[in-house]
Parts: sequence; structure tokens; C-alpha cells
Amino acid sequence: MATIAPTNMQGTGARTVTRTTLTASDTFTYNADRNPVLELDNITAGALTVTIDGADGTTVPVAGVGQVSVAAGFSTGSIAAGAKVAIPLNSISAYLRGVIAVTGGSGISASLLEF
Repeated sequence: MATIAPTNMQGTGARTVTRTTLTASDTFTYNADRNPVLELDNITAGALTVTIDGADGTTVPVAGVGQVSVAAGFSTGSIAAGAKVAIPLNSISAYLRGVIAVTGGSGISASLLEF
């Protein structure tokens, strides 16, 4: 299990981005105050689907819909070989309650950017 370490993007100038190669199950700490973005770069030879799941996510109210389950986690959908996706984590905060597990991404290069 790897921990995806954040890179502080505040301030001026260039910085070295911390990259983590994902394993079968990984984790990171979500800090909403830092407007984090998780980048997933599929450097593997095949398509992968990543799931991001906070252990305490259950249901959330959605206007006009009612209660929606977030218990299964957030799925990126298939990320093609050579493709990169960026997820503004504040947009999926309901999925990030409790200890977070990142699964399905073995071999993907991940970066957690905090602004």
C-alpha cells in the first residue's frame, strides 16, 4: 500500500511534483481547504478503472433526486493506456469521508496537487 503524498502548489515559481506509482490498494489524505487535484497518469499498457472510496461514505442528499449512495466509491471509468485524468477532489468530497482507499490502478502514476 502506497500513500500518495501531496505537492504544495501555493506560492510562486516551479516545484518538483511528487509522483506515486499505485499498487493494488493505496491511500491519501484529503484536505478540502487546499483545493486538491488528483492526477492519474496511466503509464501502463492497458486501460484501467480506478475507484476512490472513503470508508465512511454512505448516502448524500441530492436536490431533486433524494438520497444517493456513495458507498461504492467514485469510479473514474476506464482510463486508456497513455491517458491522464485530473479529478478536482472537492467535486467528489462525499466519496472521501473516512480512510480513503484507491484501488484498480496498479501501475498508474499519481500526483496529488494542493493549491
